This record gives sequence, C-alpha cells and structure tokens, in this order.
Amino acid sequence: MLHDISVEVRVGTPEWPGDAPFECGWTMRMAEGGSVNLSRIGGSPHVGTHADAPLHVHDGWPASDLLPLEAFLGDAVVIDVSGSPAGPLSIGVDDARLAGVERLLLRTGHCIADGAFPSDWPVLDPTVAATLAERGLRLFGVDAPSVDTRHSTQLEVHHALFGGGAFVLENLDLRGVSEGRYELIALPQRLAGLDAAPVRAVLRSR
Repeated sequence: MLHDISVEVRVGTPEWPGDAPFECGWTMRMAEGGSVNLSRIGGSPHVGTHADAPLHVHDGWPASDLLPLEAFLGDAVVIDVSGSPAGPLSIGVDDARLAGVERLLLRTGHCIADGAFPSDWPVLDPTVAATLAERGLRLFGVDAPSVDTRHSTQLEVHHALFGGGAFVLENLDLRGVSEGRYELIALPQRLAGLDAAPVRAVLRSR
C-alpha cells in the first residue's frame, strides 16, 4: 500500500512568512488559439514538501543538485509526537524506537496541509539530532515547515544534521500515517545550485 505524504502545491499553499509564494499561470491556451495548453510556475522551492540542501544554512555547503538519492530512498520509521508541546522533545537517543534507524519521520501534527501556517511545533533537541547522525541517521523528516522551531535564527538542528552527514525533509503530510516502519521514496528534483528542491514523497507499507 502506498501513502502519498506530499503536500498539494497550489496557489495559496502556505509559504514560510516572507518567502516567495507559489504562483502559476498560462503561457498558452488552446481556447485562445494556441496549439497546446502551456503552463508556468514560480515561487520558492520551500513551498510544499521539499528537501533542504546544506547550502540552505551554510555558504559553501552542497547545493540541491548534490543531494544524494540514497538518503531519500529506503527503510524509514514514523514516530507520532503530535501530543507534545512546541519546543524541544523529550525523546532521547536511547529511545528504543530509534535503534538502528536510518530515516526518521516525525508526525508533529503541525502541517501546512491543514491550510494554515502553524505558530510553532515540537523539534528534536540539537544534541539528539547530532548523536543520531553520528550513529548512522541518514535522513530526518517532519510534517512541520522546519526541523527547527519557527523563531530559531541559529537553526541548530539543521546544522547538527547536515554537519553529521544527514539530510532533511520538511512539510510532509503524515496525517493519515500511523507509527511504524515503511519504505520511503522521496527523491528531490534535480535542480542546480539551489538551497532546496521539491519532492514527491511516498511511503510504502511493509
């Protein structure tokens, strides 16, 4: 069974406050005499489900075209923390659910798929994120707009993950997904030189 965990992107999909919103339109319409219907899109690559590139938080770190496909494809564990308050989670590195995990997805319950940008959300402690990366975590994903809190300026979780060789998925839609183990397929679009890339993310039930 496949679970589409991508946010639908359309005009009005909430963007990070101050970021470029998604826009679209038509370059040619058959109804107006064109030979085909030809659409166009624009806006930030962070609108909707996306992979951050390390360049997002550090000049000189790899851009979107260097995101390794292997990190975004393989076994994943979904953990539901939707009952937790905003801010650092109490989850620790010795939590049995994290043993041997290479791809971890957190269901926080604060998702833009509900139609509004959330005020804040639960996040991993940066020390936990760094330790998980050291122990082999390759990818960390959240249904929230960021792996850091909304008002973070230091982006410590981003730095901890990227610095440890792990990668980031944001704006997942995990509303219909239960805790458990899945196969993740979430390949970033091959865009050159950007700080993020759109993703069509899918979970396959084990």
